[in-house]
Amino acid sequence: MPGTAYFGIQTQRALRNFCLTGQSIGKYPELIQALAMVKKAAARINAALGDLDQAQATAICVACDEIIAGELHDQFVVDLIQGGAGTSTNMNANEVIANRALEHLGYTRGQYQHLHPNNHVNLSQSTNDAYPTALRIALVLASRPLSDSLAQLIASLRKKAQAFSSVIKMGRTQLQDAVPMTLGQEFSAFAITLEEDQQRLHEIHQLLAEVNLGGTAIGTGINSRPEYRSSVVKALAEISGLALKPAHCPVEATTDCGVFITLSGLLKRLAVKLSKISNDLRLLSSGPHTGFGEIRLPPMQPGSSIMPGKVNPVIPEAVNQVAYQVIGSDLSVTMAAEAGQLQLNAMEPLIAYNLLQSLRLMTAAITMLDNKCIQGIEANREHCARLLQNSIGIITALNPYIGYDNASRIAKQALETGARVSDLILEEGLMDEELLDRVLQPRSLAGLRP
Repeated sequence: MPGTAYFGIQTQRALRNFCLTGQSIGKYPELIQALAMVKKAAARINAALGDLDQAQATAICVACDEIIAGELHDQFVVDLIQGGAGTSTNMNANEVIANRALEHLGYTRGQYQHLHPNNHVNLSQSTNDAYPTALRIALVLASRPLSDSLAQLIASLRKKAQAFSSVIKMGRTQLQDAVPMTLGQEFSAFAITLEEDQQRLHEIHQLLAEVNLGGTAIGTGINSRPEYRSSVVKALAEISGLALKPAHCPVEATTDCGVFITLSGLLKRLAVKLSKISNDLRLLSSGPHTGFGEIRLPPMQPGSSIMPGKVNPVIPEAVNQVAYQVIGSDLSVTMAAEAGQLQLNAMEPLIAYNLLQSLRLMTAAITMLDNKCIQGIEANREHCARLLQNSIGIITALNPYIGYDNASRIAKQALETGARVSDLILEEGLMDEELLDRVLQPRSLAGLRP
């Protein structure tokens, strides 16, 4: 063990073996804090049951509190992706906590005869219950910023929906003129579709709250007291502030990765929705004179090294790319979850890597989209009105009055001649002007009350 290090030989072996992502577990503070919470809960209950000296337990708990507060994270150095079902991560935590606890007891690091990483810090535990329990807690902690950023984005979209509620425009299906709507309705739909996923995220938190801590190696609880399991989960709930509960069947919970697939699937679903919204923003702002041009995105930077004055929709484009990464990560999580064998899934480190990375990426992308794009969007009201007036899409509203065949013929004639639909209707006497004006009131066309 290097003189300045708190980790030990097991961590050093993992450092030599696993040099894969270049990202250590210390780069994911939620996972480190969750591991410390697990170790603190175990020490507290082991002492209460008489299996751990109270002075040792106190020293372990103090060391864990320091880690929970953000200290010593640079000592968690093993690669997030590793063989061994997370054993290297667990041992990194055991060694750091043991060596820091030894200092609190007045000893020097490495004097394990007084407090041992396995015998004391890892007492009544296995990697197979400590690691997945910590991962579940970490995912809840890491998803809170996502939920907060999503709530802010939804609020911004609703604010824009209100601001654009009087902007009548042409809706489109398959990129062709459909029927009128308001720009506010379009932005309101963005908000509502994201609200659905925000609610699903809260539901997944409840699934993540069921932990297999106390199951030890394969869920049978070997090397722990019968009363340990319920007590340690209760202690962990108090320490973490989460409504944790023991798994109904620890054997099943030790092998099952279903909740990770569910969370990954939700992140993929949210990524698809955000990408679709970004696609729409890019289309609606295209131009400025040769595209849709119905909205103006805030200009963020010059868009070309060769074309002066060009400004690109760089923020939605970046969100698209984050979405594609998260969608790809979902497949990795799926395959890793499928790879479980018998009583354990050894691929949970890959699941941790992808889920924690996706949560971080999605949070950053949503915050960026909100702050650097949505809040600064402006409506091109006059252009929206011109497009609506010149569109043949309004003919759909006239079907009940002139019939589908007449409507089709008028639409074709308008398209071929460039004449306005309303002028052709009046020329043929298919409707009188008063009725036509009433039917073609913009608010009525958009399904709103006059």
